[in-house]
Amino acid sequence: MYFDSHAHLGEDCFAQDFVNIVEKMRAADVTGMMEIGCDGPSSHHAVELAHQYDWIWAAVGSHPDDAEQVDEARIGEYRALCKDPRVKAIGEIGLDYHYEDPPRDVQQRAFRMQMKLAQELSLPVVIHEREAHEDGLRIVSDFPDVTGVFHCFSGSWEIAKEYLKLGYFISFAGPVTFKKAPKLQEAAVNVPLDRILIETDSPYLAPEPVRGRRNEPTNVRYVAEKIAALREIPLEAFAQITMQNALNAYCIKE
Repeated sequence: MYFDSHAHLGEDCFAQDFVNIVEKMRAADVTGMMEIGCDGPSSHHAVELAHQYDWIWAAVGSHPDDAEQVDEARIGEYRALCKDPRVKAIGEIGLDYHYEDPPRDVQQRAFRMQMKLAQELSLPVVIHEREAHEDGLRIVSDFPDVTGVFHCFSGSWEIAKEYLKLGYFISFAGPVTFKKAPKLQEAAVNVPLDRILIETDSPYLAPEPVRGRRNEPTNVRYVAEKIAALREIPLEAFAQITMQNALNAYCIKE
């Protein structure tokens, strides 16, 4: 019933109890998940995981932190991975100016190269954007044929509207459940129902009431519960809506 649109189960912190994590997901009705690559190795692992479980799909790409490794060889590596039918998106890609490392120009070059690959392959993208709204918006605007997901959205409703105009889906994670998140909650209330997604970004950003712990895909329910309550929608109906939206965003046909 729930689709976690963004998770990283390949992280080392899941290694010892991975089988238990997967069993808990199924028991909690998390019946769909997108495993997201952040660099070469994690992208290969995402594809492997998607072949192990028929309800998990993969995205391949380099996070801004890996931007210095994005060259023509890496793009070729991702192009080859995208021939696999379990790969449904390029990501996560984008910009992160919080630490200024790698430098902005390096991040922008890597972002553009991967957007170009998505355009070439007619695949959606999964975008990470942190403290880089102006540059991020300019780059995605340069690729009008590409759409996808702005993951772990952390901006205001005004920013969300700009992404929506470009055809993107907006995905909310644990921070929408935090008490001091009025602008984010306003966005969650106003994003059209056919363009909203939910995610955990596991193992990061655990929602209330498990904030501060290792995050897991089972916790996507807490994100759904919060937004459903804010929008005054029955939880089951909202879960079904976001499930269908994830299938639409990633062009998954079941």
